[in-house]
Amino acid sequence: MRISVREKTVNYVILSLFALFAIIPLLGVLLSSVTPSAQNSGGFSIPTAIDLGNFGTAWTRGHFGTFMFSSVLVTVSVVVLTTVLAVFAGFAFGRLDFPGSNVLFFVMLAGLMLPAEAFIIPLYFNLRSVGLTDTYSGLILPQTAQSLAFGIFWMRSQFRSFPGEVIEAARLDGARDVRLLWQVMVPAAIAPIMTMSLLITMWTWNEFLLPLVLITSEDHRTAPLGLAFFKGANLTDYSLLSAAGVIVALPIVVLYFFLQKRFISGMLGGFADR
Repeated sequence: MRISVREKTVNYVILSLFALFAIIPLLGVLLSSVTPSAQNSGGFSIPTAIDLGNFGTAWTRGHFGTFMFSSVLVTVSVVVLTTVLAVFAGFAFGRLDFPGSNVLFFVMLAGLMLPAEAFIIPLYFNLRSVGLTDTYSGLILPQTAQSLAFGIFWMRSQFRSFPGEVIEAARLDGARDVRLLWQVMVPAAIAPIMTMSLLITMWTWNEFLLPLVLITSEDHRTAPLGLAFFKGANLTDYSLLSAAGVIVALPIVVLYFFLQKRFISGMLGGFADR
């Protein structure tokens, strides 16, 4: 079916409007971050001079070196743990038959339906009783559990769509479950796994409620939590606030920029791209 010139024009106009709604606020923050503090009134304006020193001042004054280290440590740990566990569990639920698998799978899916606000208070008291509040483990373990429901759901659907004839051929060659998973199915699922990992990376990096409740010392604050405290101390310095926001968002933007092809192919293609 061919699309008419009129339909194409309408589509491009609508998409352009949505793109402007997304780009203009980001452009405003970026311009504000390089505007000298004395010239910044908080509105959208093009600076007459560029002051890159805002980033250095925000980094030093806000202790973002410590906060970024905490966020990187927590995010990498959560992504690695979730990915490994989700691959194993997704394979088990998608390709192995064991008693109660369907019931157990739907019980695990409850993690997708429970908001963090529903269990944050009992979680805090449980972690405090075992001495895990204000620790990296207290951030890594709950966020891994939070992301695992989605990871299992995602990998189960990917492994269930894997070509059955390839699995049968591997079985005939003597491949057992672990070899079948890591040498046959995982290499073919790199794009979906990277898509899942990127989504979990964004969710974990941007997590605010858990660090806010579980972390009390500055040494263990993550970047979004540190940004909130920095905002409270610099309410009227819009240039520093914008620079701090760019610093916190930049790692995820760069990561997505370099992995966008993998992300899109994993969302749309799965195993079909191999």
